[in-house]
Amino acid sequence: MRISVSSDMDEPVARALVAELGRRGHEVVAYGALRPGDDPQWAACSEAAAREVAEGRAEQAVVCCWTGTGASIAANKVSGVRAALCTDAYTADGARRWNDANVLALSLRLTSEPLLKEILDAWFAAEAADDPEDRENVARVGRLDAARDV
Repeated sequence: MRISVSSDMDEPVARALVAELGRRGHEVVAYGALRPGDDPQWAACSEAAAREVAEGRAEQAVVCCWTGTGASIAANKVSGVRAALCTDAYTADGARRWNDANVLALSLRLTSEPLLKEILDAWFAAEAADDPEDRENVARVGRLDAARDV
């Protein structure tokens, strides 16, 4: 799977994220502080990674900043992106299952390497639910995107 990854800081957990995704067989496209010469500002690099997903050049993205909040806000401004800030495996599972999230946002401050692996395990193991209520909620978010783009 092609996954775009961004981080506004070259932190050990961001490097561990890139390495772990590679170990899992994913093709990683890096942005921000993880890509020499790229704009490391959280809004810019998170947008760039999210656009890869929205435009179909990546199946998913992982965006990182110190708290994860700014990265998730910026990513969610890109139409078609459903970014979820996840601080544990249960939240990552729910974000994929109930929200059909296509962008994972992580905190560089709170995410340890063991926790990172747990979050990634849950994220990649979960699939979007077939439950009609969940699908309608995801569709509603899509309509909100479409209305914003007008």
